[in-house]
Amino acid sequence: MRGYFGIGIDNASKRGNMGNLLRTAHAFGAAFAFAVKPKVLVHNGELVTKDFTDTSKSHQNIPFFNYKTAADVEVPQGCRLVGIEICDDAIDLPSFRHPMQAVYVLGGERSSLSAEMLARCDQVIKIPTKFCLNVATAGAIVMYDRHRMLGGYAERPVVAGRAPEPKEPHVHGGTVSRQAKRKARAEMTLAAETETNDKSKD
Repeated sequence: MRGYFGIGIDNASKRGNMGNLLRTAHAFGAAFAFAVKPKVLVHNGELVTKDFTDTSKSHQNIPFFNYKTAADVEVPQGCRLVGIEICDDAIDLPSFRHPMQAVYVLGGERSSLSAEMLARCDQVIKIPTKFCLNVATAGAIVMYDRHRMLGGYAERPVVAGRAPEPKEPHVHGGTVSRQAKRKARAEMTLAAETETNDKSKD
């Protein structure tokens, strides 16, 4: 699949959800994951992102970043920051065209996206459900939707129960030779000049 994406949680407060999201991000091929202002555990002073409840050890396979503030989040050049939040002007996920390069960010378990983070977002999307979902579940749905749209899969059949039509194989273009192009142009020019000379003789 072309392009790349990263995903993270703004104000992450639960270790299990962060680990769950990280595992799913790893499964869907995320380039990186992150947390903004993660909660500090009162009993030991450690961040909830210090360790993950993730048996796949995803944090050892994709980069993970901790940021202190929304302003600290690094968005690569040419990449779009997409907020996932239930608000009136958010785009419904089924109608959203995922950017080829995107960083997705969700609000924490006990909060929404911060005003600072929303101000940084290029676009905001929402999952059209009756009520809020678990943050890791919401992230999984968005990543699946991205994979479904950009993964190059065959279109779904119009009628339920029918098998999808096989996607036509990609046809690669032939090799491009500048020398061959110049030769072809020269031959066309010569042929045109010859035709013109022949007509003038007639």
